Amino acid sequence: MSLRHALLGLLVFRPGSGYDLLKIFDTSLGNVWPAKQSQIYGELVKLDAAGLIEVTDEGPRGRKEYALTPEGHTEIRRWLTDVEASTSQRNPMLLQTFFLGLISREDAVERLHRYADTAAKEYDAMLAIKDSVDWDKDLLTTCGRLALEYGLRERVLDQEWAKWAAEQLAGSPLMDSAGETGPSDAPGSSTAAGARPGR
Repeated sequence: MSLRHALLGLLVFRPGSGYDLLKIFDTSLGNVWPAKQSQIYGELVKLDAAGLIEVTDEGPRGRKEYALTPEGHTEIRRWLTDVEASTSQRNPMLLQTFFLGLISREDAVERLHRYADTAAKEYDAMLAIKDSVDWDKDLLTTCGRLALEYGLRERVLDQEWAKWAAEQLAGSPLMDSAGETGPSDAPGSSTAAGARPGR
């Protein structure tokens, strides 16, 4: 998924300004695809230049309201029907996990516990949104509930995995020499290559 297609998709339902779209990201869509204000406004300029959206109204303080063009409708339908979604994704925590053997056992276990705590807080925030929205209001919110449910389940999985991983490292005798990487366990050696964490 890309930010440009997220914006095109939102504009299918109703025209909106950059501020309107930012509010939707902050309260719902941002839980599955976060975006900053500068990114949203910058992408709107690009979409306008590409002819996928157009300015339909202008207000005070430079406010612009955007709507999809016919080309924009074509692009969002193409993305939904022709572009296959991938289950692979970059996860900074998994990358850090690969190298946790380079720090002490205590620091590695603490890092995993902090990740579990973060996932728990994000879960609570999503749950609050789930309880505060009328999910039958329109098609946008109905489909938004499906995406939010994925986020909730993912955060539960993150918590369970992080706690399990912390237990594995806490009981591993291999962590006793952490932080003292030598030639035998340097990155690229057979030892390091064989220690790749599972997903």
